[in-house]
Amino acid sequence: MLNKPVLSQPDVTQMLLAAEHAARERGWAVSIAVVDDGGHPLGLLRLDDAAPISAYIATEKARTAALGRRDSGAYEQMINGGRQAFLSAPLLQGMLEGGVPILHLGQCIGAIGVSGVRPEQDAELARLAVAALDAVQG
Repeated sequence: MLNKPVLSQPDVTQMLLAAEHAARERGWAVSIAVVDDGGHPLGLLRLDDAAPISAYIATEKARTAALGRRDSGAYEQMINGGRQAFLSAPLLQGMLEGGVPILHLGQCIGAIGVSGVRPEQDAELARLAVAALDAVQG
């Protein structure tokens, strides 16, 4: 039987707080979602003034990154590069930049998605949150 690491609730809270802090410093109204490796929601934070749809989009970006084991923006790039068949990929509804997988010991253990500002800013916050978790894990 194999063993695998999983995200704990303190891990999820750490990432949400790190992304929230960075977003508030920048004045960005965003939603932040964390999912497990199967794309199931573990945590969601919608900052004041973030559009309601951003909570849904952040969750889908995270789900896409977890299930695909890669940044959600990679799918957007493929589609924009002409691989439009990806538009019909099952379960991948967040094929926009801003979803980042969370890797531990070479395994994807979940993902974080951010929505509400420019795509590269969403991805920046997601990467900062993952880096904050990595810093705690050592």
